[in-house]
Amino acid sequence: MSAQSMTHSVESTNIADLLERILDKGVVIAGDISIKLVEVELLTIQLRLVICSVDKARELGLDWWNQNGGKDRLPPGERLAIAAMGERLERIERALGAGAAPAEQRSAAE
Repeated sequence: MSAQSMTHSVESTNIADLLERILDKGVVIAGDISIKLVEVELLTIQLRLVICSVDKARELGLDWWNQNGGKDRLPPGERLAIAAMGERLERIERALGAGAAPAEQRSAAE
């Protein structure tokens, strides 16, 4: 048998085909980094990376670039809780501001 009559069954892929396949199907890379000192966890980093086309991302429900600063990604209950906390903070600031005015006036009069 000569070397010329042998055929290879390995199919070659160029970088453009590989990139097209990755963007079409998507790739997820996940990893966790944990730093401990004497069994005390000091730092944990969770990494999640999704590589895909915009169409595939929308299909998966990932469309953060169309949303307003992340506020829309919160569940409705959490949005209501944050709004309620904001209102409480405003009331507290008004109450403290109203209580601080007489004290400022007293110190100015002295």
